Amino acid sequence: MKRRPISLLGAPLDLGAARRGVDMGPSALRYAELEEHLTRLGHEVTDLGNVGAELPEVASVLDRRARYLPAILSSCSQIGRRVGAIASDGRMPIVLGGDHSIAMGTLAGLHEAYGTGGLLWIDAHGDLNRPETSPSGNVHGMPLAAALGRCGFSLEGLGDPPWVDPRRVALVGVRMLDPGEKDLIKELELCVLTMSDVDRRGMSSVIEQALDVVCGPGFVHMSFDVDVCDPEIAPGVGTPLRGGLGYRETHLAMELLAEAGVLTSMELVEVNPVLDNANLTGELAVEMAGSALGATIL
Repeated sequence: MKRRPISLLGAPLDLGAARRGVDMGPSALRYAELEEHLTRLGHEVTDLGNVGAELPEVASVLDRRARYLPAILSSCSQIGRRVGAIASDGRMPIVLGGDHSIAMGTLAGLHEAYGTGGLLWIDAHGDLNRPETSPSGNVHGMPLAAALGRCGFSLEGLGDPPWVDPRRVALVGVRMLDPGEKDLIKELELCVLTMSDVDRRGMSSVIEQALDVVCGPGFVHMSFDVDVCDPEIAPGVGTPLRGGLGYRETHLAMELLAEAGVLTSMELVEVNPVLDNANLTGELAVEMAGSALGATIL
């Protein structure tokens, strides 16, 4: 695959999640030597540090249907401006989370730089809840709905959603959806490729279909929530759920994306070192990023 300059940007945000600890995710990924791993693959890598993020002890909940929303949107605005600048400079942004609410900022920034694009959402969950449908009020369950313009959220200094075209969104590895998410999937006719699809058809067929959906003009972004992997190989995640992708299945998905050579950006989210075992999950995420960017067995 073509090597392009990469900029890493940390987003240590855990206001969107129920469990504390994902704010340390960027540090876990750096400790697992993400920059060094990508450099060995031939990429030019620059680490731009972290955006600012408030702590739950300081931020105000305000609306329990969307907890800590103002502080989350403030951080996402910073992310969006930084991602937009990175992409406009011809570099590949890799955003290090943090909980999955950071995707609102990433996608808004990509939209500013490229216009409308495609989105590969690799996650155990749909993240398609809205404040009125969310069982928990946790915003990390809403970013995809927000990116599709269905939450009424906006980010200061960035264009209003939708930031992605629903016809170019593919969810892969999903194994848990809330009723409101299922309704929105049907309404928007989103491409959702569940673990049942992976079991029945195999990862190669699933990724081939997903690529057919997301490819096109503008950007092609991969949002990788490590909880898509089974807790046996990724214990340190914000929302662990049994029955996820295995080690080789996940690597194969990333290798197929590298072969396609279409990714303009990615983010790695929901690594929680508090729940991890000797940074096993951080190291796994780094391996997967490497496979998506050209690491091969031979």
